[in-house]
Amino acid sequence: MRILSSLLRALALATLLALQPGAAAAQGGDDAFARFGADSFSDTNRAIEILITSAHPQAAPIIEALAEGRLLAGGGPVVIRTTDGRFIDARTGAALASAPPGLAPVRLNNSVRRGIQAALGGLGLLDPDTARRILAAEAVFKSRDAALLPVLEGALAKETDARAKAALRQAQAAILVAKADAPPFDRIAAIDVLRERGDQDALATLRSLPAESSASLKEAQARAVSDIEGKLALWRAGQNLWYGLSLGSVLLLAAIGLAITFGVMGVINMAHGEMVMIGAYTTFIVQEVIRTSAPGLFDYSLLIAVPLAFIVAGLVGIAIERGVIRFLYGRPLETLLATWGISLILQQAVRTAFGPTNREVGAPNFMSGAFEIGQLAITWNRLWIIVFAILVFAALLAILKLTPIGLQMRAVTQNRRMASAMGIRTGRVDALTFGLGSGVAGLAGVALSQIDNVSPNLGQSYIIDSFMVVVFGGVGNLWGTLVAAMTLGVANKLLEPYAGAVLGKIALLVFIILFIQKRPRGLFALKGRAVEA
Repeated sequence: MRILSSLLRALALATLLALQPGAAAAQGGDDAFARFGADSFSDTNRAIEILITSAHPQAAPIIEALAEGRLLAGGGPVVIRTTDGRFIDARTGAALASAPPGLAPVRLNNSVRRGIQAALGGLGLLDPDTARRILAAEAVFKSRDAALLPVLEGALAKETDARAKAALRQAQAAILVAKADAPPFDRIAAIDVLRERGDQDALATLRSLPAESSASLKEAQARAVSDIEGKLALWRAGQNLWYGLSLGSVLLLAAIGLAITFGVMGVINMAHGEMVMIGAYTTFIVQEVIRTSAPGLFDYSLLIAVPLAFIVAGLVGIAIERGVIRFLYGRPLETLLATWGISLILQQAVRTAFGPTNREVGAPNFMSGAFEIGQLAITWNRLWIIVFAILVFAALLAILKLTPIGLQMRAVTQNRRMASAMGIRTGRVDALTFGLGSGVAGLAGVALSQIDNVSPNLGQSYIIDSFMVVVFGGVGNLWGTLVAAMTLGVANKLLEPYAGAVLGKIALLVFIILFIQKRPRGLFALKGRAVEA
């Protein structure tokens, strides 16, 4: 602790020197470099302190190299070995052709490591890079080390960037709130700064106010805590709403193909989930081929997988319709049992081909990471899935409204016998419809491969939810499917914090049962003679 205290005092002095640089850096540096070569832990700690106190221009890279075992010393000049294998003179920063003989990495122990961490944290507050200063201020905010107050005050006096200055003020406020001997006015002002920050860290810092604080401090703390808790509750609701929209987009992708086949053909397709699984495994195969044959194309793997998944799942769907389902029209129970048997066959076929374990499907760079809006965390993969779902929905609307096959599908949906009498080949329409619905399920599998485990059981997780969406929205109605998917997704996520995942799902199921008793055709019922008969 004595070493850390001296280092922090040195950092405070370094701040003043940074504001008024002079010749002390060169003079202090000589002693520091001599101590690095002494092979003594106490000398190494003293060398770190000297570098900071003298505000040596190479202090940050030297201490970073020391922390990573890349600082070489041993009787001659002190040398930094860069991460790419080059050598730099630690004193001047000049490049060297090779390292002088007899040098070895400067040894570390726990005491030196603690000194390094304290030095790096303080030096970050004076770093020329704004982003690093902000990161260093965040580290100080979490550590709340009162010995760093002089460093913070010096850095604040020098800071010109608004974001960095705000981060420094927040770090200063976090220290002052817990500092019992600080002036009451400064501590109340610090509470106001933390209230403006308004996140979970600020709330935890405010709750750490010492119990022996004055009544005015406790009153200001209570107001700030109440204010932050109210804001965080709103942000949590917004986060749950975002999760609900994300889940709704997944349900839309999984259910929209089922809505088409169920609406046109009246078939309860229990193998629909396996079309989703086929799309996910198609994505896995595409990525495996790219990894082994053309790694540079990995970021385009999903763009390649999308049409392939649609084609593969669509062809499998057409084969199922032509081979099994067309012989069972008008017999819903037999159709249900047959498609359930097909789903088991497809699951076992995938287990035999790929094994029962989960398969890894990677995320391209553009779908990795997240960004924040206030306290709302938005992941790129979920955002892209929502965009993808909207594009698929728009494409299906265009097919149904603007193409001859779409017109025929709508005619068969409204009145199959009349459509047949008008010359529409209903068998061909059934096959293409089943292929289209299965292909869209394959697209859902591409999206789900980015957020769920790719396994033979993938489709089973979404088949029940898909039927719930179709029945709630209205059989065969795309707009009803969209509204139902988003409604159920948001309701599910809003219920989860209070009822839990299982009870929330049960509550939604009970709601849908009660709803369809009042409106058996769902939110948006189809119009047509056959439907109304």
